Amino acid sequence: MSPARRRMDHADRPEDGASDPSALMDLLGVAAVLVEADGRIDMWSPQADELFGYTRGEAVGQYAAHLLLHPEHREAAIGLFAEVMVTGQAWAGPFPIRHKDGSTRLVEFRNMRLTDNLGDHYALGLATDRSTLLQVERKLALSDRLVTQAPIGLSVLDTDLRYLAVNPALASMHGMSEADHIGRRFREVLPGEPFLSAEDCMREVLATGVPVVDRQVVGRTAGDLEQEHAWTMSLYRLEDHRGHVLGIANVVVDITDRYQAARQADRAQQRLRLMASGSARIGTTLEVERTAQELADVVVPDLADMVAVDLLDSVLQTGRTDSGEDPALFRALAVKTAYPTGAAEAIVAPGRLTTYHIDHPAAHCVRTRKPVLITHVNSGDVTRIAENDHAARLLAQAGVHTDMAVPLIARGQIIGVMGMARARNPQSFDEDDLTLACELASSAALSIDNAVLHQHIRSAAETLQRSLLPQLSPRHPGLEVAARYRPAQAFSEVGGDWFDVIPLDGDRTALVVGDVMGSGIPAATTMGRLRTATSTLADLDLDPARILTHLDKIIQGLDPYLATCVYAIYDPHDCRLRVASAGHLPPVLMRADEPPGLLDLPTGTPLGVGGVPFETTTLDLRPGDQLILYTDGLVETRDDPIDERLDDLVGLLSSPHRSVEETCDRLLQQLRAPASHDDVALLIARTQSLTNNCGPGSLRPA
Repeated sequence: MSPARRRMDHADRPEDGASDPSALMDLLGVAAVLVEADGRIDMWSPQADELFGYTRGEAVGQYAAHLLLHPEHREAAIGLFAEVMVTGQAWAGPFPIRHKDGSTRLVEFRNMRLTDNLGDHYALGLATDRSTLLQVERKLALSDRLVTQAPIGLSVLDTDLRYLAVNPALASMHGMSEADHIGRRFREVLPGEPFLSAEDCMREVLATGVPVVDRQVVGRTAGDLEQEHAWTMSLYRLEDHRGHVLGIANVVVDITDRYQAARQADRAQQRLRLMASGSARIGTTLEVERTAQELADVVVPDLADMVAVDLLDSVLQTGRTDSGEDPALFRALAVKTAYPTGAAEAIVAPGRLTTYHIDHPAAHCVRTRKPVLITHVNSGDVTRIAENDHAARLLAQAGVHTDMAVPLIARGQIIGVMGMARARNPQSFDEDDLTLACELASSAALSIDNAVLHQHIRSAAETLQRSLLPQLSPRHPGLEVAARYRPAQAFSEVGGDWFDVIPLDGDRTALVVGDVMGSGIPAATTMGRLRTATSTLADLDLDPARILTHLDKIIQGLDPYLATCVYAIYDPHDCRLRVASAGHLPPVLMRADEPPGLLDLPTGTPLGVGGVPFETTTLDLRPGDQLILYTDGLVETRDDPIDERLDDLVGLLSSPHRSVEETCDRLLQQLRAPASHDDVALLIARTQSLTNNCGPGSLRPA
C-alpha cells in the first residue's frame, strides 16, 4: 500500500449522520482516479469501474496511459500530465479514452496536482461521461433561461416564507430588485392587506403539500401604487429526495388586463341590468312622488349607498323651469339609504322645500345642466355637498367618500336633480358610474315629467267647466277634414260627444271622436275635461293605445262617468294611420276604388272601466281614402238593431265622389232621427297626396 493510500486511510472520516450523496453527483457519475508521479494508478473509485469498464483490481498499479488510452492519444495525454505535475496548473476538458470493451469514449476531465505532507505529488483526475455532462449542462442552461427570461413571475421561498430566489419578471411586478427580495419575508415585500390571504394559502400548502393552482390575488405593489393589479398564483411544496420540506415554489401570472376586461364586462352587465330594471320599475304610475321613489329604489343599493331626488318647485307648480329664480327652490321628493345611517338626517326629507348654496352640486346642475362627479370627498368637499354645517358633520361621520349629482332633464328643460353618495361601498364613483347615473336620470326624468304633466292635466280637468268644440283649421298636411257636431234635439242641453283634430310634430294629425255616456252639463263638463286632456297628451307623442290608457286613468279620477273614444294618428309622409278604440263603434274606411267597410279593430273597453289594455292597429292608406269617425248618436235608434243601422251607414257611403263636407251633411240628413235623444259628433278625413311613398293599403296590428 502506498504512503498516500495509508495516509488517506487514516484521515478523519465523516460523521455517521452525514447527508446522503448529492443527487447531481449521482446523476453525473463522477469518477475519481489518483495517479502517482510515475503515471501509475494508485486509487480507483467505484464510479470509475462503470465509466472506464475496468475494476479496481484491474486498474490499480497499472500505467494509466497504457490502460486507458489508444496509442495515438498517449503522447498528448502524457504531455498534459507532465504539465499538471510540473506547474501545478489544473487542466480541464474532454479527452478520448479507451474503454475496456475497446471502444473510444469522450470523457470530461478535471485534473489537478495534489501534494501530501511529505511533499510528494499526485495527480487527481475527476471524470464523467462527456455526453451525460453536456445533457445536464443543457438542462441547467435551459432552466436558467426559462427562469430568467420567462414573462411569468417565479420565486422560491423557504419554510419561513423568506425569498430564496426570484426571477426578473416577479421582481418587476413587485417593483424591487431581485437582490432586495433575498432573505425578506413574503409579507415584508407585499405588506398590503389583500396579500394576507395569499400568505395563509402558502402556509397551508407548506403544511398539507396540496398544491394551489390559479388563485387570484388583487392588490397594489411598490411597482404601481396608483393602480390595482391582478395575478393568478400557483403554489407547490418543494421537497428533497428524502421527503424533507425545503420550502415552496410560487408561479405568478399577471392577469391585470383580463381582470380589468372582466370588471368592465361585469359593469356593463350591471349597467344593462340597472337600465332594464329602471325601464320596468320607473314610471309604473303617473304619480310624481311615486315615480321619484321608484328611481331611488333602482339606484340604491346597486349604484349608490344613498340617494336623494329633488324637483324644482316651479316645475311642480307650473310645469316649467323658472329661469329667473335664484337661488333655485327645490322640493324633496324621494330619499333612500342602503342601510340605517346618520347620514339620512343630512338629506332633505321628502316634502320639504329648500334652497342649496351656490356651490352645492344640485345648484351647479341647475345652472350648467351638467353633472357633478367628486371621486374623493375631502373635508372641503363635505361642506360643499351638504345643505349646511350640521349636515356636513353627519356626512363626514357616516364616512361618505364619493359623491355625484346628475340633472333630471326632460324635453329639453331641467326639472330636478338626483344626488348620490357612497360610504360603505369602498369603490369611488368613476366616469362609468356617472354615465350610468345619467342614463337612468334621463329615462326617469321623462317619466317624472309625464307624471308632472299628468298631475297638471288632472288639476286642470278638475277645474274646467264647459269646453267648446274646436274650430277646425283649414289646412292639415295630407288631409282634407270636415266635422259636424249636433246636440241632442230632445234636450236643450249639450251632451258629451266630441271630436278633435290635433296637429302634431312632423306634419302628423291626430283625429279624435269620443262620447261621454250621459247628457247635460255634467256630461259636457266631463267631455271638456277629456278633450283638454287628449289635446295635452297628444303633445307627449304617445302611441294611440297609450293615450287611451292615460285617458282611462284620468276619467277614473274625475267623475263616475264612462266614455267611448277612437284615437287615430295619421302620418302623411308614409301614408300610415295608427288607430285605437276604447269601446267605440268601428270607423268606416272608404277606399278610392273599393267598397266602404267597417274597420275590424280591437274594440277595447270604455274609458273609465280600467284594467283592460288597449291595442293600436296600423293602417296603410292611399290618396283619396276616407276615414269616417262618428258617435253612436248618428246610427243608434230605439227601434232598429245596431247591425242594420251600421249597414245603412256603409250603404250611404258607397258613392265616394262627394266632398267631405257633402258627405257629412248627407249622413246627418239621412241617418239621424228627427227627434234624437243623443248628440252626434262626426269627423271625416280624406287623404291627399303629400309624397310618393304611399303604397297599397293594408290593415295590421301595431
